[in-house]
Amino acid sequence: MLAAWRDSPTRFTEDTNSERDLRVGAYRDRLFVELAQNAADAAQAAGVPGRLRVSVVDGELRVANTGAPLDARGVESLASLRASGKEQLGTVGRFGIGFAAVLTVTDEPRVVSTTGAVGFSARRTREEAARSGDVPVLRLPFPVDEEPTAGYDTEVRLPLREQGRALLDEVAGEIGDLLLALPWLAEAEVDGRVWTRTGDGIVQIDGPQGKARWRTHGPWAVPVDDEGVPRPLNDDVLHAPTPTDEELSLPARLILAVPLEPSRRRVLPGDGLTEALRDAAGQYVALVRELPPEHRFALIPAAGFPKSTVDSQLGEFIFAELSGQPWLSTVDGEVVPGRQARILDVDAPGLSSLLADLVPGLVVVPPSAVRLLKPVSAQLQGIGDVLELLTGIDRQPEWWRELYAVLAKAVDGHALTSAQLDGLPVPLSDGRTLPGVQGALLVEGSGELLELLSDVDVPGLRLVHPAAAHPLLERLGAKHADARQLLEAEQVQYAVERSVADVQSGSDGMVLAGAVLRLVAECGDQAPGWTAALALPTEDGWRRAAEVVLPASPLLDVFDPEVFEPDGALAVLDEEFAEDWPAETLVATGVLDSFAVVRDEQPHEPDHDLPDEDLWWEACEPSTVVAVRDLDLVADDAWPAALRLLAARPQTWQALHTPDGHAAWWLSQYALLAGEPPGAWRMPSATGLAGLYDVVPDLGLTDDLLLVTGVRTELVLDTAEDVTDLLDRLGDPARTPAPGLVARAHAALVAAPVEVADLDAPAGVRVADGTVATEAVVLDAPWFAAVLEPSRMVVAPQDPERLAELLDLPTASGLPAEVTSTGEYVAWAELPAVLLVAEQLGLALPDGGLLLHDPLTVTVDGTEYDVPWWSDDRLHAADTSEGLARAFATAGGRWAERYRITALLEDPAPRTLLN
Repeated sequence: MLAAWRDSPTRFTEDTNSERDLRVGAYRDRLFVELAQNAADAAQAAGVPGRLRVSVVDGELRVANTGAPLDARGVESLASLRASGKEQLGTVGRFGIGFAAVLTVTDEPRVVSTTGAVGFSARRTREEAARSGDVPVLRLPFPVDEEPTAGYDTEVRLPLREQGRALLDEVAGEIGDLLLALPWLAEAEVDGRVWTRTGDGIVQIDGPQGKARWRTHGPWAVPVDDEGVPRPLNDDVLHAPTPTDEELSLPARLILAVPLEPSRRRVLPGDGLTEALRDAAGQYVALVRELPPEHRFALIPAAGFPKSTVDSQLGEFIFAELSGQPWLSTVDGEVVPGRQARILDVDAPGLSSLLADLVPGLVVVPPSAVRLLKPVSAQLQGIGDVLELLTGIDRQPEWWRELYAVLAKAVDGHALTSAQLDGLPVPLSDGRTLPGVQGALLVEGSGELLELLSDVDVPGLRLVHPAAAHPLLERLGAKHADARQLLEAEQVQYAVERSVADVQSGSDGMVLAGAVLRLVAECGDQAPGWTAALALPTEDGWRRAAEVVLPASPLLDVFDPEVFEPDGALAVLDEEFAEDWPAETLVATGVLDSFAVVRDEQPHEPDHDLPDEDLWWEACEPSTVVAVRDLDLVADDAWPAALRLLAARPQTWQALHTPDGHAAWWLSQYALLAGEPPGAWRMPSATGLAGLYDVVPDLGLTDDLLLVTGVRTELVLDTAEDVTDLLDRLGDPARTPAPGLVARAHAALVAAPVEVADLDAPAGVRVADGTVATEAVVLDAPWFAAVLEPSRMVVAPQDPERLAELLDLPTASGLPAEVTSTGEYVAWAELPAVLLVAEQLGLALPDGGLLLHDPLTVTVDGTEYDVPWWSDDRLHAADTSEGLARAFATAGGRWAERYRITALLEDPAPRTLLN
């Protein structure tokens, strides 16, 4: 070497520069790595696991190892730049340059072995080469007379330029990874701290800080805990077998001999590298398979930007292997490659086991690993795919409930939303499976009810099978229906309203009837009004419940027998059917046991099927309807019993007493008491009506009932029938009404709200003398009273023209009349007696005057009469107190004062006024 330097100074410079490049470049931080590799190679060469000891003694870093000692070939390798004496398969060093790493800490290294020792020295090299400055240290080996530390075969001694404490700590930080990468090293000691490597397959590194466990297979190693659960890596580098600068993002460590650059930091691209990486990828799948199935997903590489070319290439190879080789355990026990795997993209524990027989290749995957499986060609099954799989399948209701429980947990955990489960199949009680919960009903009730409902054919009624019912269905839109809610369902209402027609078309009405009655019973015998349309069996066929009477109903005794004839208004419930159900349930459904009440708080029109409802509505315009139906079915001779039946129940009693109610209105016109309408009788206390109306007979009815039906207490006429009846009574010669009653009767006739066109003319009329006449006139002008006989005239206190129309009589003023005497015109102010009376009574004198006669005669209807006063176009009076008084009262609008005026005219004394 010295000769070569002398012959070629350039060679010396090249060696110096090359060594400096290694010191400050490729091997600047690889001191211990390179020494550990040499120790591992020595142990392998000896065929015995090696031990390594690192210490600082007297300022020297000493690295001792067991194994094959240094030989001449090894010394040649140390002293050369490009040659290595290691030829054994599996050893690491090949270039003979790794030892150059020692130059980073020393320029006086020594290698002491049981076979001899050599040293290198920058100082001595300068002396031998006669040079100064930088010299190549590792070209001239010098004999050294030293022995390695006892118990070790070789020891590298490195006098340090600086203190070695920090260096020992750095070595301690690397030792665990080196024991893993260099399997021929079994033990390492650093300044008294000991690390050991044990195990095969599961490699355990024990050190001062604890232990580290690695599962290994081929070139791969992954950290695991005491239970073997992997703890995947995030960032690492390729180990070949010691660390390189090739960054990797794989969950496991790759310790693989690959083609490297001389620095051992970078790989050499080419077929050799590709083949090595491809083989490693194949063994990666084997490492994955060694893990329990539930932990294998931890070793799926995360897709992302590769950290190096090697990382990219290796990732592609691993994904390809995971796609093509079996490693995924399915729920049915098979192992499939990634491309055959089906993954539920739904975080719902337990769902996979339920779908095992529906999805070939189904693998249970933690939610965090689902996306990782996409690069290995696994097919993700979203919730939409699951719902499609479930559509049309046949499963027991219990299986569906278990499914709902699993999905409910996913919804609670926000892994799924309720909207995503739209279309979830639901098994129904009738054996159908509903594609979605829309319209489904979760029913609570007795087993008998559910059994009845499962058999009934109600279009649109979707009852969830009780064994499948789960709260999830309610969250998805199914309605929670107890008996009450079910009874109020539109579908049930529709079926009930069509039930009679369906039975007539051949359907079995018993199923629906039983189901509805059971619902009513479970609702406490309360039912909506439309249940009255339910078809029920009767003695004459199927009828609506509202048209059916209980076999023991008292209505059978008060309704006309024709009502119960075939095709009659009502029918009697079949006795055997009636025995199967409580009477309360049947009545609540609409079956009649007594009079039924019709209620409507907001009526809009007369559409309640009440008798003569239009007429009542027109007369009363009700704001509410509380009425009794079927009053028109009562037999004529059964009204007392019917009225007692009405009074016996609070509901019908209230209807009877509703102001302007239909019941009282109808009874007053159509009920019969002793064969007569109630208005034909008077109450015993109504003595003022005696002579026209007889006292109502004793029928066992209370006064209140009699009053409600319309038995009279006063003279009130509401209808044309009332007017006609009163006219007949007035024209009945057998009756002897008092004159005052006759006057009140005529006043009531005038006030009655009837049209004359709706009346017939009476055969006779009650005239002023109390008799009945067939011909008479209505007194419409008071002066005619002086010429008409009482037996010929009808007195009308009010509106004589109206009374004349009602009685079909002429008025008195229509008779031909003429004043036949001659009178003298006298102004009122010219009559002293009249002036005195006006002053006494405080009356103003009328304007004008009158024609004064003595006597006053008129001719009426061809007969001449002497009269006290008269009026035609002018006012006439006889020259008498009576004549002047009537004329003065008429002119002054004081007709009621005529008798006082007459008395004062005859005797103007004060006592007359007082009397």
